[in-house]
Amino acid sequence: MIGAQLNVTEARHRLARKIFFGQRGEPRQHYREGMEDQLGALGLALNCVVLFNGLYIDAAVKQLAADGFPVTDELLARLSPLQYDHINFLGRYAFTRPTAPGLRQLRSPHTDDEDDDGEQD
Repeated sequence: MIGAQLNVTEARHRLARKIFFGQRGEPRQHYREGMEDQLGALGLALNCVVLFNGLYIDAAVKQLAADGFPVTDELLARLSPLQYDHINFLGRYAFTRPTAPGLRQLRSPHTDDEDDDGEQD
């Protein structure tokens, strides 16, 4: 159990380093007043990624179950919201409320990873 917890903790740190890419995932300055804001923003971004992944993992699992795929407890135990290969960490970000409530439509696993406008998520 200790090894499993260490794996989860390291996955969380790996995601945080990926989000905080400017200095290779490490704060390079000595601590000074107000630095908590920078670390708080990193925690907020990390939590946003985990929430986004959790919502879409849940939707994907429900879709698989509705399509007749055998979703077992062993399979669910291997899912993690700490994955980030599908997230573009470089570029501009728009934090706007979507026009329609709910999640975007899930992509087919048999299609290309690019959106209609040629950008990746």
